[in-house]
Amino acid sequence: MTLTPDTIVAFRAFGVSVNATIVFTWVVMALLAAGSWAATRGLRRDRPPLVATAVEALVGFVLEQIRDVTEQDPEPYLPFVGTLFTFILASNLLAVVPGFEPPTGSLSTTAALALCVFFAVPGFGIARLGPLGYLRTYLRPTPLMLPFKVIGELSRTLALAVRLFGNVMSGTVIAAILLGVAPLFFPAVLQAFSLLVGAIHAYIFAILAIVYIASGTRVQGEREEKGASA
Repeated sequence: MTLTPDTIVAFRAFGVSVNATIVFTWVVMALLAAGSWAATRGLRRDRPPLVATAVEALVGFVLEQIRDVTEQDPEPYLPFVGTLFTFILASNLLAVVPGFEPPTGSLSTTAALALCVFFAVPGFGIARLGPLGYLRTYLRPTPLMLPFKVIGELSRTLALAVRLFGNVMSGTVIAAILLGVAPLFFPAVLQAFSLLVGAIHAYIFAILAIVYIASGTRVQGEREEKGASA
């Protein structure tokens, strides 16, 4: 039983070992790129392909979630949040393919995704509030909150990485145990369950990313409301 694809060496090139995490990450990215190209190739307004319709439904779902959480225009956040969601979703769903090791089962991958969220929060905040406006959010309601807010940013990034890694890894352990107990009955049930759980993990990660981004950009909305009321 392999707990993480980091321990699997896929190949060595020029004295450098490339593990399964990197290889399967490339596989997921290639599949997403190919799927995006196939879904948008030859689009026609009068008769959209089935795949394009499914992609449109997915984009609409992500836009709706961003709008509900941030209460802002979701368009600026769609590329980032949508990429996070589709990458994690594809990685988790492909875990049902024999021989595929989901890159989200690696702590290095989940840490990289969490770091993307960590840097995206001030990025979106500065873009919306300006550098000084965003820095003021760390000083409210009092400058004494600055160290606590910095610690909070770091701790939630760590929690985001460990949560996704722990969920995927625990799913792998449970699947191995059940397959050892009843190898003829559980595979079909586990595949269906893995699809559901994988989708839930991707959704939770994306929602948390949206919540963190909203927390760094919501001050501007409050300021606009005060200006309108004045």
